[in-house]
Amino acid sequence: MLRQLFILLGLVVIPLAHADDAAWSGNVNLLFGAKSLDESYWYPVEDQGEFGVMVDFKRREWPISVALDILASAMDDSSTGLYIEGATSELDFGIRKIFELSGSTVHPFIGGGLALIGAERTTWIGPAAFPERDTGAGIWLNGGVYVTLSEAFNLGFQIRISGAEVTLGNSQVNGGGGHSGLMVGYHW
Repeated sequence: MLRQLFILLGLVVIPLAHADDAAWSGNVNLLFGAKSLDESYWYPVEDQGEFGVMVDFKRREWPISVALDILASAMDDSSTGLYIEGATSELDFGIRKIFELSGSTVHPFIGGGLALIGAERTTWIGPAAFPERDTGAGIWLNGGVYVTLSEAFNLGFQIRISGAEVTLGNSQVNGGGGHSGLMVGYHW
């Protein structure tokens, strides 16, 4: 699933990177952070490292941007005596409002939309793996701030919350959670 998400992102980013600079603006940011999932189900892999790509673009006269974010998180642990792997992936589509402060390179933003979240938890007992996986639809909201340096280089942070019900084993659980991370990227 993650491979298809990155292909989709490439189909969006490549044409926009070559769009007429006078008509379009946008950002492509890499996200390095963490995702916290519901401890009651995900323990001991509830605090996962996260990597993502956040893209937004708009015509210069539009008040809001179209947002397409792809996120992946994972963690493994053996402290309980079993080897457990947990992972999620998100394709978040929606809108993002980037506030332009007069004469400033600081850009606060908020956003939200629809989320397609895949979740997987695998328990290993010796050489036998017992995977549980599902995909669900839900919502996401985020906010943050970034600074644009040298007119093209972004540096900032974001927080996000997402939620989608997935079925893992016999349990209905939230595949989303709380996200936080640093952003580095390109503005055009």
